[in-house]
Amino acid sequence: MLNEETLLQELNFKAIRSSGSGGQHVNKVASKVELSFNIEKSLVFSDEQKALLLNKLQNRLTKEGVLILQCDTNRSQHKNKALVVKRFLELIKSALVKPKKRIPTKIPKAVIKKRLKDKRKLSDKKVNRKPPQLP
Repeated sequence: MLNEETLLQELNFKAIRSSGSGGQHVNKVASKVELSFNIEKSLVFSDEQKALLLNKLQNRLTKEGVLILQCDTNRSQHKNKALVVKRFLELIKSALVKPKKRIPTKIPKAVIKKRLKDKRKLSDKKVNRKPPQLP
């Protein structure tokens, strides 16, 4: 269904200096990895799949339709790259899943009868609480 090898070739990676504490190490090493993927220019997906991805991932896309993911959890650039690729593939696979169409079920007659009977019972109970109407 999804050709991961050709998809991975369309990804753009950029190594950036990671933010946060870490002293001299963090100031010298670009261990944070940023992945960018342009959905509209992709050759892997059909037009229908692109529309589905653009719709489902619209909160994560830039104005140009580019998906950007970052990872800086590890001190190793290679581990961060592997993690961001894994997250990207999971995100794409989950976005391409079409939800099942819900088929409404019919309410059984016994359930409708029981509900009406319970309503009548409650109504009678409340009517019986009132003082009697004297002529």
